[in-house]
Amino acid sequence: MDWLIEMITSPFYLAPFTGWFVAQALKIPFSAIVQKKIDWKKFFSPGGMPSSHTSMVVALTMMIAFQKGTGSAEFAISATFAAIVMYDAAGVRRETGRQGKVINEIIGSFIMEGRPISDLEMKEIVGHTPFEVFIGAVVGILCALFWVFVLG
Repeated sequence: MDWLIEMITSPFYLAPFTGWFVAQALKIPFSAIVQKKIDWKKFFSPGGMPSSHTSMVVALTMMIAFQKGTGSAEFAISATFAAIVMYDAAGVRRETGRQGKVINEIIGSFIMEGRPISDLEMKEIVGHTPFEVFIGAVVGILCALFWVFVLG
């Protein structure tokens, strides 16, 4: 049981989880500004502002940098992992969202013509703009700094 307590009190887990939580929570007011209504489901939604994937991996990477140093193998692994996640968030996942939008338009045009294909609507917001990824990185850095300087 000691391993569990050690794990959940470790800054290497706390900082990334905090980064994810804060980024997900920020999606609610950011989407409310755009949509003019509060949607609590945004907390559990992928995509949107800011990128929680980015926030999480950047918080972990920064925590490793503070605790182990930027010359450590752990930092190199984490920084590489963070770069892949951020590239994927702004690239592959964003393109998936664009494809979902086009497919939804195609399905909608078939329904307008009276030819149902499917009533399944694809998710269009699964990725992030580069700005959303950047803000996710800022959130991750701030969360790591919080754990290092305020609590640590």
